[in-house]
Amino acid sequence: MTHRSFDVLVAGAGFGGLSAALHLAEQGRSVCVCEKLAYAGGCASTFQRDGAWYEAGATMFAGFDEGGWMRHLVRRFRLDVDIVPLDPVAGFRSPGLRVQVPADRHTFVETMASLPGAPGPSVRAFFDEVRSTADVLWALFSRPDRLPPFTLPALLHHVRSLPDLLPLVRGVGRPLTARLAAHGLAGFEPLRLWLDAVCQITVQTSADRAEAPVAMAAVDYFFRGTAHVGGGIGRLADAMVQAIRARGGEVVLANRVRALERVTDGWRVQTRRFDAQARTVVADLLPQDVDRLRGIEPSGRRVQAVREGWGAAMLYLRVDGAGGAHHLQCVLDPSLPLVEGNLVLVSVGAGDRPGPRTATVSTHIRLGEGLPDRVAQVQARMRANVAQNAPELRIGHVMTASPRTFERFTDREDGLVGGVPRVAGLRGYLDLWPVEHTRDLWLVGDSVFPGQSVLAVTVAGHRVAAAIDRRNT
Repeated sequence: MTHRSFDVLVAGAGFGGLSAALHLAEQGRSVCVCEKLAYAGGCASTFQRDGAWYEAGATMFAGFDEGGWMRHLVRRFRLDVDIVPLDPVAGFRSPGLRVQVPADRHTFVETMASLPGAPGPSVRAFFDEVRSTADVLWALFSRPDRLPPFTLPALLHHVRSLPDLLPLVRGVGRPLTARLAAHGLAGFEPLRLWLDAVCQITVQTSADRAEAPVAMAAVDYFFRGTAHVGGGIGRLADAMVQAIRARGGEVVLANRVRALERVTDGWRVQTRRFDAQARTVVADLLPQDVDRLRGIEPSGRRVQAVREGWGAAMLYLRVDGAGGAHHLQCVLDPSLPLVEGNLVLVSVGAGDRPGPRTATVSTHIRLGEGLPDRVAQVQARMRANVAQNAPELRIGHVMTASPRTFERFTDREDGLVGGVPRVAGLRGYLDLWPVEHTRDLWLVGDSVFPGQSVLAVTVAGHRVAAAIDRRNT
C-alpha cells in the first residue's frame, strides 16, 4: 500500500470539505480531499443514471447576489460556472392558496398583504422585522471573519454595530410564531402555512418550533441571490475541485476514508487507495460517522442533536417540455404536519445539460421503526401531491430514493440529512465556533454552524480552514 503525507487530509468532497480544502490550498498547505463517490458534491451533487442527470438532494441555492458569499467565492477563485438568477424564485401551491415568490421582496410582501382577509399593515410590519433581522445575519454569512472566534477588528465592528443587533434580541430563544403573534398575525392562516413550509424546508422544523432570528434569515433566503447553477449544482462542485487542483491540492475520487488513528504528530488515515499521514484532518461527515472511523462508540451532545434530525424520501423524475429551472413548494393537506409527503419541494431542471429534462422531488421522513413500509407510503403520497399541485408536469420515468439510499452513497448514519433542526432556545448559540471534534480533527458540513444549505456549509468550511491556518502559522 502506498504511503502519502499531507498537511491536511479532508474526508469527504461535500461543499463543506471542498470549501475548507480550497481555502487551505490557497494558503499553500498540502491538501488532499478523499471522496467515496466518483463525483464531488455529497448530498448536493449532480449524478447521472441511464443518460439523465439529476440533482441528488439540495436544490435551491442562495448567496449569489452582489456582496453575497457564493458570488464572492465564484469571483475569488474564478470558478467556471454559469449562475442564472431565478425570477420567480419559487411557487407555493396548496388547496386554496397559490402564490409566486418573485425575486423582488416588496412585490411578494404586497402579494401576501393583499390576500383575502389579510391585515395588510400587520403583514408589512412583520416582513419589515424579517428583513431587518435577516440583514444582520446575512451580513455575517457574507463576512465569516466576523463570526466567532472574534478577532480584534471583528470585535470593534460588533461594538460599533450594536444598534443594528437590537432586532435580534426580540426573537432570541423564542419561536417564529411568537413574533407572528406579536404582529397580530397568529390567526392569518395563509401566512402561517407558507412560513411553516419555508421553515420545514430550510431549518428542518415548523414555525412554532423554529428559533425566530434563524427562521427569519431563512424566510428571507428567497431574496438573497437565489440562483440556478447551469448544468446542475455538480458543476459548481467540479469547478471547486479544479480550483483546488490548480492551487496544488489533490482531490482523489472513488477513494473512501476507511479509518482514522491518532498518532503523535497528527493522524494516520487509511483510505481505499493509500495510507496517509496528516497533521490535521477535516471531516465532512456526521460526528457519529467520524467516531466510527476512529473505532469508538458514537456519543455526546452533538451526536444526539444530529439524531434528532430527518431522513429524506425522494422522487427523481423525467419530465417533458422545455423551460427554465423553477421550484415549487406543494402542500397536499394544510391540516396535517408538513412532512412525509404532505409537503414536497419540486425542483425542475432547466434542460441545459445533455439528456432528458429532469426534476427532483423531496420530503422529510422520520427515521426509526417501520421505515421500509413508511417509505413506500410516503412516496405514494409524494406522487399524489405532485399530481394534485403540479399537473402540468408530464412525468415519464420515475426513480425513487430513501434514507437507506443516502446511507449507502454518503455513509451517513441511517441516512440522516439536513443537519440539526434549529429549534427555539439558547442551545443553538452554544455552537457558533468552528468545531474541533478532537485535537486536530475538525468537522464541517450541515451538522455544524451555520447549518444547512450549500452557502452555510461553504461558510463553515472557510471558518475551519481559517482556524487551522491560525494554529499552524
